[in-house]
Amino acid sequence: MSYDTHTSDSSRLPITFGRTRFRYLLTLTVALVAGTIILGVAARTTGSGLACDANWPVCDGGFLNLLPQGQPSFWEWIHRVVAMLAGFAIIASAIAAIWTDHATKAVAGLVTAGLILTPIQVYLGAETVLSYQMTVLNFHFWTAILIFVIFVVALVLAWEDRLEARHVAIGLAIGAVTVPVQVLLSPIFIQQNTPTTLTIQMGVLLTLLAVVTLAALYGSDVFDSLATRGTIALGTLLTLGTLVLSRESVMTYSPALDLTYLLVAGALFVTLLVGAWLAFKERRSLERGQATA
Repeated sequence: MSYDTHTSDSSRLPITFGRTRFRYLLTLTVALVAGTIILGVAARTTGSGLACDANWPVCDGGFLNLLPQGQPSFWEWIHRVVAMLAGFAIIASAIAAIWTDHATKAVAGLVTAGLILTPIQVYLGAETVLSYQMTVLNFHFWTAILIFVIFVVALVLAWEDRLEARHVAIGLAIGAVTVPVQVLLSPIFIQQNTPTTLTIQMGVLLTLLAVVTLAALYGSDVFDSLATRGTIALGTLLTLGTLVLSRESVMTYSPALDLTYLLVAGALFVTLLVGAWLAFKERRSLERGQATA
């Protein structure tokens, strides 16, 4: 893939914003969005929204809960602060993508979509405190996941000229490692959910989602084997299934659902291991072919 630029004029910005800085800004944005999701899980686990007595954006510590009175409201405070920083990063990324010539039209479109979803997510975040309804909580979670995926896709496209086959292979291997970790941290094996276990599980899940997104986007460009491509495609579908089922296993109790989750996660683990092996194998073949050419 080539890193074509769109027709925006970077001179309209009062600062010089190079391609490398734009890439790092997107990287920071993805990290902050991930941090917001992870802290949101901690806030839900501790009932932090309820600790604020249906107040938003204030809580028991005043504006933005700057002086939280206890641990529950502390989690809500740190969640709001990181979410605010993520919002600023999203706005900055959108400005840089639209008004400079260092992003493709696809990247600019993705970042703009993330920007449009951000106020919706803020509204849903407020509703989780004001109403605390299960439907709102689910919409808030999945909108956050959607924003995360959008920015991961934009990040992969922004770094595409630096990516190689080995990055896909390593990503699939990392993804395989994350699967048993997040399953072992699920309520199936740990009956008492704690902020620590659930936030680690969510961090691992987001890592899985990010590396599989990388493989799905870039794998078809660097690998010719139908087996490698097919394995990556299957891994992508199984990752989505694992994400949905892991969420449901946390929110509800159902032995049948838990069994389905274990089966899908097991299939994903095997698929990613096979995908990593095929990717490493094909990469070595490509390198040998280049050396003898």
